[in-house]
Amino acid sequence: MASWSTETVKERERFSYWREVVCQALFNVSAEAPHGNFTGHMQARTSGPLRFLTSRSSSYKFVRSERNISSAAANHVTILMQVRGSTAIAHRDDAFLVEHNDVAVLDGRQPFSANNSDGARRVVAVVPRAMIDSRAHWLLKRPIQRLAANSRFLDLTRHHLMQLASDGLSDSETSLLTDNLCNLLALASATDIPPNRLEPKLQLEALFAFCRQNLHDPRLSPRFLANHFGISVRTLHLRFEMIGQTFGRWLLESRLDASGKALKNPRQQVRTISEIAYGCGFNDLSHFNKSFRARFGMAPGELRTAHLKQQ
Repeated sequence: MASWSTETVKERERFSYWREVVCQALFNVSAEAPHGNFTGHMQARTSGPLRFLTSRSSSYKFVRSERNISSAAANHVTILMQVRGSTAIAHRDDAFLVEHNDVAVLDGRQPFSANNSDGARRVVAVVPRAMIDSRAHWLLKRPIQRLAANSRFLDLTRHHLMQLASDGLSDSETSLLTDNLCNLLALASATDIPPNRLEPKLQLEALFAFCRQNLHDPRLSPRFLANHFGISVRTLHLRFEMIGQTFGRWLLESRLDASGKALKNPRQQVRTISEIAYGCGFNDLSHFNKSFRARFGMAPGELRTAHLKQQ
């Protein structure tokens, strides 16, 4: 994880440093000097052709111009999530404001301008254009796109972006999460495509997302899901065969993983083990305890105690 900050730079040189080292050298964009003092901080990491970063700064404007593009064409897509403040983004006559929890998608082959509010914080992923084009070509019909905070699947999209911008992920984990991120963006933007008309990979991602959000619901079953998505039970089983698992095995492992995370979470210490089990969708404590021991090599209470001792 590399970082850049104006804190170590003389006050009168801070914006020049940010413009030259961060804007021009890292992202090939031009920046206009703001009024008053400037502060900025950025952390970034790369994994092959992928780049992820978090940043916060004073208000300033940056522009990706035709000149920037001609000097170094970028066949990538930028995915920007607004954590705090706002960012006004424009492409010619097309403009919108990206606010808290909104996500913007920017085509790297097109010019745009962006104006950050003071104290704005962002999480950004830069991915090859082909990763978006192969899943959601409709997202690139316009140079800039905005997905509102309340769009379906966007909560999971934000969760993936936060994970990808953090440190400690291997290249294989990063690749898998980025694939999932692109699938979720496709789902979040495919508002006019019914679930039963989605291509198989996106349909499977939609099934994953629905199940993860409803692990607590004991009604989750092949028939329940098939009816919800307007597909046949056979089609549902075929989708899970794509990952080499049955629906039942995937659901059990997902519920066990969720219960394991809850038992390790200090904020969940007030909940009993049975409350956590039921909250993750188990309705038989004997089955839960047996499956948990097989999955983690210890009883639920032992895992909770062992994790507490490590803190």
